[in-house]
Amino acid sequence: MRGLEAAARQAFDHHLRRDGRRPLAVGLSGGGDSLALTLIADAWAREAGRELVVLTVDHGLQAGSAAWTDACATTAERLGRPFRALAWSGDKPAAGLPAAARLARHRLLATAAREAGARVILLGHTADDVAEAAAMRAAGATTPGPRPWSPSPVWPEGRGLFLLRPLLAAGRAELREWLAARGKTWIDDPANSDPRYARSRVRMAGAGHAPPVRAEAPLALAMLAAERAGVISLSRADFKAAAPSDAHRFVALAAVCAGGGERLPASARVARAADALRRSRPFVATLAGARIEADAMTIQVFREPGEAARGGFAPLHPPGVWDGRFEIPSGHEVRRLAGLTRRLSPAQQETVRGFPAAARGALPAHVDADGAVTLAGLDSLVGERLRAAAGLVQREPD
Repeated sequence: MRGLEAAARQAFDHHLRRDGRRPLAVGLSGGGDSLALTLIADAWAREAGRELVVLTVDHGLQAGSAAWTDACATTAERLGRPFRALAWSGDKPAAGLPAAARLARHRLLATAAREAGARVILLGHTADDVAEAAAMRAAGATTPGPRPWSPSPVWPEGRGLFLLRPLLAAGRAELREWLAARGKTWIDDPANSDPRYARSRVRMAGAGHAPPVRAEAPLALAMLAAERAGVISLSRADFKAAAPSDAHRFVALAAVCAGGGERLPASARVARAADALRRSRPFVATLAGARIEADAMTIQVFREPGEAARGGFAPLHPPGVWDGRFEIPSGHEVRRLAGLTRRLSPAQQETVRGFPAAARGALPAHVDADGAVTLAGLDSLVGERLRAAAGLVQREPD
């Protein structure tokens, strides 16, 4: 059992900062996996002098969920750690409930972690979760496999946040033996044996051995790309020199980041765009809310201004994140620049001319109560998001 703790501590030391000043967040459901993680993380955090915030999500789907939240609160109290109970409220979908619950859980955890000042959320996924996800994909599902270290999957709530899953090499039975040896008890969620859900059916049938979990290699193309005001630029020669798999990955990540959305584009559309970009002809396409433009020398990826016709670019009254790309701390109202450029000062109009013509209308503009227009801050979230998604950030940010 010491090997289990040693593996988790190794992951902590690799990805976390012992001298970090921010708290860490841990998701605790009360089940054996998350309880074991919480106890191991608590011990490591005490040695490092780090704060640990315990977060519990009540999905409101089981009759006993409120009592489970109380049990988690008691665990946090015994450890002397801050605790927050989070609730998934509102109507629940009739179809796709597990996926909706997973997305809601990530949103709630990300929001609470940000409010606490954390940059990393610890989650208790195991080797069994890896095996079950693989079995579900083999059956035709699109269930992603848990990764040891990854950005939060929700946007913009998860901006700047990372997930660490240090127990992916351990099985559920091993964790429960570890807990039992310490006299600990845990909660068994009846949903785990509910045959209405695909994961439960896979679990009851036995998913077999977990495939090896390997960290995805950092994407070199993202290291070579530049970003300014949400416009991603890359040499076409560098793109052509990359392996096809890396080229496809770059197109998908650049599109979703520059587009400000949350879902990656369909793989078939990514493949068509990447294959066209590996040639030398001029190319223009729209993908995941982003516009891809390429001439013989340069590929540029930026927000498609025409998305407004489909409901994008909703005005923002700061503070908040506008269009998934710009975090605006203050101001009266933020809108897209399209139709407002002539109301900018001459100096700001000159600044705008430094961007691709098709990208200008999607820049953020402050509109004051008297109608005066100025450019909002042009330091976007796009470049940082691309670096994180491409695996260039492997350690807890400061």
